[in-house]
Amino acid sequence: MPELPDVVAYISALESRIVGQPLQQIRLASPFLLRTAQPPLASVEGRAVRELRRVGKRIAIGLENDLWLALHLMIAGRLHWRAPQTKLAGRQSLAAFDFPNGSLILTEAGTKHRASLHILIGEGGLRSFDAGGIEVFSSDLNSFRAKLTAESHTLKRALTDPHLVSGIGNAYSDEILHAAQLSPITLTQKLGPIEWERLFAATRYTLSFWADQLSAEAKTDFPEKVTAFRKGMAVHGRYGEPCPRCGEKVLRIRYADKETNYCARCQTGGKILADRSLSRLLGSDWPRTMDELEALKRR
Repeated sequence: MPELPDVVAYISALESRIVGQPLQQIRLASPFLLRTAQPPLASVEGRAVRELRRVGKRIAIGLENDLWLALHLMIAGRLHWRAPQTKLAGRQSLAAFDFPNGSLILTEAGTKHRASLHILIGEGGLRSFDAGGIEVFSSDLNSFRAKLTAESHTLKRALTDPHLVSGIGNAYSDEILHAAQLSPITLTQKLGPIEWERLFAATRYTLSFWADQLSAEAKTDFPEKVTAFRKGMAVHGRYGEPCPRCGEKVLRIRYADKETNYCARCQTGGKILADRSLSRLLGSDWPRTMDELEALKRR
């Protein structure tokens, strides 16, 4: 799912292309994409784009007459910039937003189409999609800590909960926790002052680093290949590869369709975190330390 840095990159690419341009038409290939009936689709056509914003993981396009398009790409939705009036072809093409200088095409891979488009009126309508998560770049350490400790959750869950932190998902939470040298299963209420400082600094640094890098790339080429697995990431998507800090192999925890990547030496003091499926299978044979893991591999 595109997260804060990816959404910022999309917005950076779109600002130079559609701000000031009239939205001539929206062509829907999937009737399930549009989730609102009022205002009608025709009400936004012909309106000029005034601004773009990020609302959590949504891209908000502000139009004349205080109208907004709120687009959520979910897991597999992606945007593409094409020539004007490009035809929608194939099952993955869900919609086209036509401008005089090009068409913004929305595609979604897979059979479960979860991407959504809402048409809203005014700031109040836009605020209805604010889940309440804190904006890291407009908060300070104390407010960040207060928000994440209101309830006791693991760090992984807290960082990826949109009601607690805005714009972070599976990929960048892995990177943040590795940068902070903290375990994904540590409870928020168990962190000490120095650990909170590390986590806050790592969150800001990781998000700003990737947002700046991806936005710089988007200024020249539209971000066609938005992915959760990027070259240069420390641990996310790098299971079995060496940790760039210590050289130990990156490990993982798998639950349902999600995977958390981490370095045991850097983040858990050498402890191997239990993978729900494998630890149930191995039982008491589940390795607890790096040494036990290596011994298991040599059997």
